Amino acid sequence: MCGIVGAVSSHDVVQTLIQGLQRLEYRGYDSCGVAVHATDAGRTRLRRVRGVSRVADLKRQCEQELLHGHSGIAHTRWATHGAPALANAHPHVSCGPDRADAPPQPARVTLVHNGIIENHESLQAELAGQGYPFSSQTDTEAIVHLIDHLYQGDLLAAVQAAVKRLRGSYSIAVIHVSEPGRLVAARQGSPLVLGVGHDEHFVSSDALALAGVTDQIVYLEEGDVVDVHATGFQAFDGADRPVTHPVHTVPAMGGAVELGPYRHYMQKEIFEQPRAVADTLGGIEAVGASLFAGSSGASTEDAQRILEDTRSVLILACGTSYYAGCVAQYWLEGLAGLPCRVEIASEYRYRDSVPDPRTLVVTISQSGETADTLAALRHARALGMENSLTVCNVPTSAMVRECKLAFLTRAGMEIGVASTKAFTTQLVGLFLLTLALAQARGRLSVEQEQQHLKALRHLPLALQSVLALEPQIMAWAEQFTLRDHALFLGRGLHYPIAQEGALKLKEISYIHAEAYAAGELKHGPLALVTEEMPVVVVAPGDALLEKLKSNMQEVRARGGVLYALADANTRIASADHLHVIRMPEHYGLLSPILHVVPLQLLAYHTAIARGTDIDKPRNLAKSVTVE
Repeated sequence: MCGIVGAVSSHDVVQTLIQGLQRLEYRGYDSCGVAVHATDAGRTRLRRVRGVSRVADLKRQCEQELLHGHSGIAHTRWATHGAPALANAHPHVSCGPDRADAPPQPARVTLVHNGIIENHESLQAELAGQGYPFSSQTDTEAIVHLIDHLYQGDLLAAVQAAVKRLRGSYSIAVIHVSEPGRLVAARQGSPLVLGVGHDEHFVSSDALALAGVTDQIVYLEEGDVVDVHATGFQAFDGADRPVTHPVHTVPAMGGAVELGPYRHYMQKEIFEQPRAVADTLGGIEAVGASLFAGSSGASTEDAQRILEDTRSVLILACGTSYYAGCVAQYWLEGLAGLPCRVEIASEYRYRDSVPDPRTLVVTISQSGETADTLAALRHARALGMENSLTVCNVPTSAMVRECKLAFLTRAGMEIGVASTKAFTTQLVGLFLLTLALAQARGRLSVEQEQQHLKALRHLPLALQSVLALEPQIMAWAEQFTLRDHALFLGRGLHYPIAQEGALKLKEISYIHAEAYAAGELKHGPLALVTEEMPVVVVAPGDALLEKLKSNMQEVRARGGVLYALADANTRIASADHLHVIRMPEHYGLLSPILHVVPLQLLAYHTAIARGTDIDKPRNLAKSVTVE
């Protein structure tokens, strides 16, 4: 969601700040801004430039205003408190309390903030009583005025005192007019990293923002406050004690933000799925506990013990990752014989549930920083469920660090807001977890293991065959462009795939789309079916095929128009009001990984025809780091 970049250097940092914001644009935003320590005629002051358009416009504005400085902060904002408006854009400033007998004062403190401050109203009331004016609708303005109120000549001390009064989640970066060349940052519940350079140091909400300026990254922990100068830094924990964190070398990620021959990142990432799946499976010769150890510090013996001790599985996830978990539920109960619950992470911790210490808590997240999923994981641990595993795409993320076990999907950087390759690689990881749990329970023979691994290794080639269907899917998209509503149907393993297909279509084309288990047609949604409502059917050649065919007849009998993704052995052929795209082959338990790809392409090409902003759909953000 929102993005933070900060820098302190021996040279001008404005270009570095702007480039960092450009690398964070994929996360989604509706305003942006930058502030620096500027020196005019030997006098230091805080200069700020903000805008409610793209970062490219902010860059031009900075150039026109000749903005320069050796220390500064920058931000892309995704609106939570307050509309997308200039007054609400970051950085926010404090000029001190109003005084009736004095003219307006220049800015003393400026700050950028990711997260939500839950007690901002009480802080605002207190600070307004001290004479501080509030000119925005944001919760952030309370923080900057609070730091100004607490400042007594030491910015670090003021920030440390201020964060002890904040409730909620935040990452912040702050500079003070009286301390040029110094930046103080803090985090609680929202990601923040520190970049180490030569005579320059950086902070950011995402290491990607620092690609090209440093590959030396420090991951700040919960409650950390860090004091940053050009020549060094010092981190402090929540008790104000100095702490030391390791410096990690992060591989260069610049290539991930290059489009190459593609029109959009989403298209690029759809077509990267064969490679992403192959990379995720790279080097795997056998199923076992070793696949889930190492990344998070656990040994293979620890992983084996946890898998053998597991008596049920609880999956916590949001959005697309939640639908991956719903597919895995069928695998875990069918292959491993384990009871499995899949919970929407944002709902799980707000209801009473029955914990079982022998439950394996599985989180699924592309970024590994999803706020609701992290909070749900911590809630499950607080209930006594200590055994946890994450399926994640970012090895250095909070999710990987906090779970005992991890499976890294190796999808590569995903820029498009609508997740594609992250989803298919999550399914690969969850299938391997299912096999490992089945093996630990004595339900997987050596022959079965080899058969499943053979099928997995064939997936990249099978995905290439599905991608070759793109011209047929483009013809479907022309029909969907004219519609305002769509219905998606699936059964069994493929019901979550229908849900994911509906989500993709609504995310980027803004067509209202819903998904149902096909057997539920007669229990309500059939009332919506007319020739104006296209009905997409996921129709694999599995045990539920004949049931699904009956459901399709129910739609046709009411004048509905069907669009079926059918396996070759289904004997479903195109007819009046029935359009069929033939899938290359039936892929058994792994069929959902193939069937989702045409639905991704359908959403993509429908969005192209409707002229929407595909990689940055309205109101959405890539990484959801606030509740």
